[in-house]
Amino acid sequence: MDLQTLWFAAVALLWTGFLLLEGFDFGVAALLPVLGRRTAERHLMLRTIGPLWDGNEVWLITAVGAVFAAFPGWYATWLPALYLPFVLVLFGLIVRAVAFEWRHSHHTDAWDTTWTRVITAGSLVAAAGIGAALGATTLGLPIDADGDRVGGAFSGLGWSALLGAVAVLAFSVVHGAVFLSLKTDGPLRAAARRLALRWSPVAALPLLAWAGLVHLRYGTPATGALWLVAALAVLVAWARLRVGREGQAFAAWGAMLVAAAATLFGAAYPVVVPSTIDPTFDVTIADASVSDYTLTVMTWAAGIGLPVVLGYQAWTYWVFRKRLTAEPQHGEPAGAHA
Repeated sequence: MDLQTLWFAAVALLWTGFLLLEGFDFGVAALLPVLGRRTAERHLMLRTIGPLWDGNEVWLITAVGAVFAAFPGWYATWLPALYLPFVLVLFGLIVRAVAFEWRHSHHTDAWDTTWTRVITAGSLVAAAGIGAALGATTLGLPIDADGDRVGGAFSGLGWSALLGAVAVLAFSVVHGAVFLSLKTDGPLRAAARRLALRWSPVAALPLLAWAGLVHLRYGTPATGALWLVAALAVLVAWARLRVGREGQAFAAWGAMLVAAAATLFGAAYPVVVPSTIDPTFDVTIADASVSDYTLTVMTWAAGIGLPVVLGYQAWTYWVFRKRLTAEPQHGEPAGAHA
C-alpha cells in the first residue's frame, strides 16, 4: 500500500472513529428533552457521557488535522466550499462545551434547564453540520478545475448535504439511546431500549441510502458487500435489543456505521472531493497530497503517538465501564459526573 492510500485510509478511520464515539454523545444530548423528563434523569444521562465527551472530540481535531497535513489540496477545496457547515459545527461544539462546564456553576431549576437545553441544541447543530459537510463532500460539490467553489455561499448545500445531516442525526439519536440502555439501570434503561427498538430500523435508512448512493455511483463489488454488512448489522442490532442484550446491540449498531463509512470512503477512493460540474475536475489523493517524504515523517510520528492516545482513551472507557443509577454509588469515580 502506498503512503497516499495509507493516509486516505487513516483519514477515513479517524472520521469513522469520531462518528462512532462522539455519535452517542450527540445522541444522549439530543435525547435529554425526550427521556430526561425529571432532573434526576437528566443528571443520570449527562453522567454517562461526562467523562467521555471531551476526549471523543479529539477524534474530530485529529481527523481535520490529518486532512490538512496529508492532503492540503483536499483541505483547501473542502473548507472554503463548506464554510457555513463548518462554522455551525464550531459554534455547536463551543456552546456545548461551555454549557457542560457552566451547568454546575449554579444550582437552580431554571439554570439547570437553560444549560441542558444549550447542550442539546449545540449537539444537534454540530451533528447536523458534520453530516451536511460529509454528505456534500462524498456526493459532490460544485468545484471548478482549480478546486474553487462555483456559486454563492449556499451552492454546496443541496439535497446531498441534507441527506448527510439527517443520516448523522438519526444514527446519533439511536446510538445514544442504545448507549443509555447499556450504561444505565432502572426506568431510564427501559425507556432508552424501547426508543432504540422502535426507531433503529427507520434511523438507519438515511445512512444506508447515503452509502448506497455513493456505492452506485463509484463503487465496486467490495463496497457492495460492505453495504450489505451494514444493512445486516441493523437487523442484528434490532434483534439483540429485543432480547435485552444491549452490549451486543451497541456493537452491532456501531458495526453498521463502520461498514457504511467503509462503503462511502471505499467507493469514493481515490477521489476526495468529486465535482458536480465535470468529473475531470474531481480532486484525487494524488492531486491533494503532500510529498512522500512528508508522508513518511507523518507515518513515523503517528506510529509513535497514536498508540499512546488510543491506550489512554481505552483506559478511560475501562475505568467508567459500569452501569450508573439515578444516585451516585459509593466509590464511583468523581469524573462520572457531567
